[in-house]
Amino acid sequence: MRFDVMTAEIGSTTTVVSAFTGLGSTPKLVAQGEHYTTVNEGDVTIGIERALKFIKEKIKEPVEWENLLVSSSAAGGLKMTVHGLVYDMTARAAKEAALGAGGVVKLVTSGKISRDVIDKVHLISPKLILLAGGVDHGESETVVHNAKLFAQSDINVPFVYAGNLDASERVVQILENSGKKVTVTQNVYPKVDVLNVEPVRKIVQKVFSQNIIHAPGMAKLDGQVKGQIIPTPAAVMKAGSILQKEMGDCITIDIGGATTDVDSFTNGSPDIQKITVSPEPFAKRTVEGDLGVFINASNVVKNFEWICEEFPDKDELLKKITPYPKNKRIEDFVLAMAKGCAIESVLRHCGTIRYLYGPTGRIKLAEGKDLTAVTNIFGTGGVLSRSRKSSKVLEEIRNLGQKRPMALLPPKEAKLYVDSHYIFAACGLISQLDEESAKKLLIGDVKRVG
Repeated sequence: MRFDVMTAEIGSTTTVVSAFTGLGSTPKLVAQGEHYTTVNEGDVTIGIERALKFIKEKIKEPVEWENLLVSSSAAGGLKMTVHGLVYDMTARAAKEAALGAGGVVKLVTSGKISRDVIDKVHLISPKLILLAGGVDHGESETVVHNAKLFAQSDINVPFVYAGNLDASERVVQILENSGKKVTVTQNVYPKVDVLNVEPVRKIVQKVFSQNIIHAPGMAKLDGQVKGQIIPTPAAVMKAGSILQKEMGDCITIDIGGATTDVDSFTNGSPDIQKITVSPEPFAKRTVEGDLGVFINASNVVKNFEWICEEFPDKDELLKKITPYPKNKRIEDFVLAMAKGCAIESVLRHCGTIRYLYGPTGRIKLAEGKDLTAVTNIFGTGGVLSRSRKSSKVLEEIRNLGQKRPMALLPPKEAKLYVDSHYIFAACGLISQLDEESAKKLLIGDVKRVG
């Protein structure tokens, strides 16, 4: 059988291959295969081949395709460091852009960096460094200083410059003269209170695709893949963006084996906007590298006392968990960890109300991401897409605002949906070819729960 599109999502724990027909008219998911990601076997394409084998067994005939699309987070994601001028302005804006592109931001600095920062970057060993700083035609001394220190170092990774356009030529010259590779894009913070994150996100994804060795065996896919190999979180974020346009403001909670990501698509409520301290982009992402239900399972259990109380046999269960639970006890244990991951990641993602006291009395302020206008909550990732009890996890998020009245959380009225066929990343990939088909697939995929 010949398919229009075959997508491969190479995750940290599992590889999911999905086969689609009817693109451009009536798109349909025909078959799906899944297998452990085979990083430890030295070649991620082994996992793809084994997942394809499941598809062949299901349809009972040979498999061919017009287009192969691939996303990856198997190499630990797009590890980055971000360096700006003022944390609440360019450094924070650059971080938002990096996260929205699928980056895992390991370090954010503001102001002039020191040799100690260079040493920290060495230890982190990022795959990409994002430099920003200064509004257009504003301060440029800091970003030039930072470029000089990186130029003097032996750090040899791609750089992206998204700062004051007046300094771009100097920054590029400084870095390129020392043999560094630099890509320039638009200023992420061109004017005070103006965020410009989309151009940076696109460039970061492009640099990721062109310059970074993703995972062992990935080079075998060169010449076979249509378009770019993009970070899986960026593909999932694209799916959320498409759903927001069709269904209204939303958040997507993606619980994986290694991380939990939260994407939100909203400007917040008008009342909160009036008291917001600083602007936020419409599309936002946070990634929690310590929250995952497989690779980071022991860390999750350690941080949630109620899981330890509910599962006194936790130590034995931790030895037995796999991406595919083998019995009900293990499934319930994984679901409990998923609940902890979801609650904590959303609390870290959302903003908060706080009060200041001055000569005129108490002043009410809002800081961070406002989720109070969200009308839809989507759950994706293996545990939320596959479990029959995923609605219980999402209901915890919908009820969280009652327990945390100062947090800018989704309202109790928000509707709950799951990625029923586990195709959010696949649809994000398909949108590169045909966004209308991706939209139809997503609308048909999301299942109302709760």
